[in-house]
Amino acid sequence: MSAKNRDEHNRWRNKTVAFRMSPEEGYELDTRVKLSGLTKQDYLINRALQKDIVVVGNPKVYVALKKKLEEVLIELKSLNGSQPPPELLETIKLINKTLYEMRGDKDE
Repeated sequence: MSAKNRDEHNRWRNKTVAFRMSPEEGYELDTRVKLSGLTKQDYLINRALQKDIVVVGNPKVYVALKKKLEEVLIELKSLNGSQPPPELLETIKLINKTLYEMRGDKDE
């Protein structure tokens, strides 16, 4: 059994919440978590409570971005001029948003 820990606000986190996802949804969630730099727990809590996801650039986030961009490039090359699937477009939008927010520019 794991040790009881308090979070940064001195709260016990002993409530478990679980739900099921399809493999595709799980993959998308894992991608979003990796690109956020947060733990899956922190990411899900922030999203469930409708809080903003603030991405802070660190080596872990940069590696995740690099790997995801490499995957996107391979998938784009394999399309041979055909229309990209909606999932790929969503991934590209997420990468773009992540990079934009990491710049620190909030003025458009």
